Amino acid sequence: MSDYEKYVRECKKIKKENEKLLEDFSNWLAEKGLSSKTIKKHIANMDFYINEHLLYYDPITAAEGAYYIDYFLGYWFIKKAMWASKTSINDYASGFKKFYKFMLEKGLITKQDYEDVCLTIKEKKADWLETLERFDDPNITDPEEIWELF
Repeated sequence: MSDYEKYVRECKKIKKENEKLLEDFSNWLAEKGLSSKTIKKHIANMDFYINEHLLYYDPITAAEGAYYIDYFLGYWFIKKAMWASKTSINDYASGFKKFYKFMLEKGLITKQDYEDVCLTIKEKKADWLETLERFDDPNITDPEEIWELF
């Protein structure tokens, strides 16, 4: 079996696991009293993160994804998602806290993993928003000026 075939097989396996994970997360959000609209937004965001970003280069599980948030919101999302905005970055930050709190409560990540997610968001969100602002600034043409925080 080729490396590519192994990659595809592993991604299919992870996507199947993610389907159940997102269903459980949706139910968890509903139990917390969130509106249907808010639940749909968080599910769509986490689906994009765990099924697109985390599987883009290598098959990475949602649990392992707790350590890829900075790269995702500080670079990949800004560069790859045409809808990247201050609002969407803030929505993702909120969604990540909820998603990884859910994962913690289900015993899928450790307390340290969850605390690291929260700390990353607290310490890096301003940087992500500044990077997005530079990326969207038509007067900045040098990529080194856009991505200077990384």
